[in-house]
Amino acid sequence: MSSYQTRQKKLIYTIACKAQKHPTLGGGLWFHHDIRDNFYYASYLFAAAVDPAMQLPFDKEMAAAKASQVLLAVIRLQNQDPASDMYGHWPLRLDPVPQKAPLDPLPIELMGSLMAVFCRHYKHLLSKPLQTAFEEALKHVYRSRFYAKENRFSHHDAKYTAAKLIFGDMFKDEELLADGHRSLLDTLDHLRENGMSEYGGLPWFWHWVQAFTAAWELVEDADINWDLSEMLDYLWEERARYYLKGTWVGPHSRARAHDVPRDANVLFDYVQFGDFPLPEKLPRTEYAGFLFYEAAPEVRETAVGRREPVVEKRISVLNAGSPDRQTVHRYVYITERFAAGGIWERVEEFANEQHRWDVTFPLTGSDSVNQAYFFHLDPSAAAGSGRGQSGIGEVLFHRNTIISLYPIPEGADDRVIGILPKGEWLQRSQALFGRVEGVYLAVFLHRGYKLEEQEDRCVVVSEGLRNGVVVEAVSESEAGEDGVEGLEAFAEKMSGQPPVFEATADGMKASYRGDRGRDLLELTVGAGGLSQAAVNGETIAFDDYTV
Repeated sequence: MSSYQTRQKKLIYTIACKAQKHPTLGGGLWFHHDIRDNFYYASYLFAAAVDPAMQLPFDKEMAAAKASQVLLAVIRLQNQDPASDMYGHWPLRLDPVPQKAPLDPLPIELMGSLMAVFCRHYKHLLSKPLQTAFEEALKHVYRSRFYAKENRFSHHDAKYTAAKLIFGDMFKDEELLADGHRSLLDTLDHLRENGMSEYGGLPWFWHWVQAFTAAWELVEDADINWDLSEMLDYLWEERARYYLKGTWVGPHSRARAHDVPRDANVLFDYVQFGDFPLPEKLPRTEYAGFLFYEAAPEVRETAVGRREPVVEKRISVLNAGSPDRQTVHRYVYITERFAAGGIWERVEEFANEQHRWDVTFPLTGSDSVNQAYFFHLDPSAAAGSGRGQSGIGEVLFHRNTIISLYPIPEGADDRVIGILPKGEWLQRSQALFGRVEGVYLAVFLHRGYKLEEQEDRCVVVSEGLRNGVVVEAVSESEAGEDGVEGLEAFAEKMSGQPPVFEATADGMKASYRGDRGRDLLELTVGAGGLSQAAVNGETIAFDDYTV
């Protein structure tokens, strides 16, 4: 058995054990918050129960029966009325009564194609009633034509394209299959020309991977399969570029609770790379235990074989082809021990979910968050979530150092909030010095601050209308090269070279000797936003950024 298969078996076992413990709710289901979780968990429980080589701490026959009941309960919630505007669809949220829950366009997008994968794997082991129910449900999915949408190259469209291929192949619909192939090729061209507009967007990146891997497994046409391989090679190369031991470094176009301030959406990474411990909590199960496309050796080496620091400078074009077209620039400095960087441009993302910058640490099995960052909280954001940044703030990225200035205007909430991992921290009047997973962090603030230690993080609150923060990360080995041994010595050294924060006529400026004192970093912010970002007197340019 290969290493990836071993890791998939571990996922199936782990999730099956969690599924077996769930109490049954109304409608014969385990979850009412999202119908898809019922399908995912039941799939894992069934797979474990019918695997003759898997030893389980519960009765296999009863487990298979229970999983079958949940799967059947899910299928029965499908709208199978061809006259309905929501023909073929399922509800998403099921409370209080699943049978009366409103239909939603989301479940069919991914669950429909993954049901096809489940049937391919296990159809011969299903009871006759469940086998018939799946066959009928997939017919209704195909006939619903939910996938007949204009291709806008988002994660939704990735799933529509994959569905065209899967159901065109399944039902011998040559016209649909050809349409899906055209959409696939158009999407590849778009990505190569514009990059990922959903940069670091989880779980949506995994929806791309799941959808196209499902199509790659199911579609028999050799030419289409080749192009699906091209797509998956592109996706895994993109993933490897921003990978550090289970984490997704750099900015996120959409940050959810399982992405920020802790990387927890890790199952596809675990199966593909396997260089970090599987977490106890698995907030997004989905189908990593059933789908796999092996990344090329050089792509895997990019992800897990880092020895020397690298800088990734990439462009993403948002809203390509429209008057709202915008080019954004992503910068990440990646080492074996940490990564630092983010995105230069503030963008108003869906639900204000852009996560602009951080210092990211590998996953080690610790209960702590693994990202360090600061932000000005948007008034509409949920306090305490660690997400929901306002449009106030400008940045400078240079290797292991980040400067962020917050010219907060009169009348606005004047709090800048910081999230730091648990570790060893020393507090000074306007600075913190920490050691996290073999890395020293120097955090300088323009204003004073208060620090609160919580169960899985440290929360910093700094108040003042014109504020700023400088964060520098240095591995213990690098600090040792400079003669620094221990956190106290690091704090003493860094305290002697603090940043200079200055008020200007219409904004503020910060100057700092970054990269262990080698380079002079200067960031100036005026009333209209970023005025200048420079390193050693040279204004930052984006000439060497590539798609």
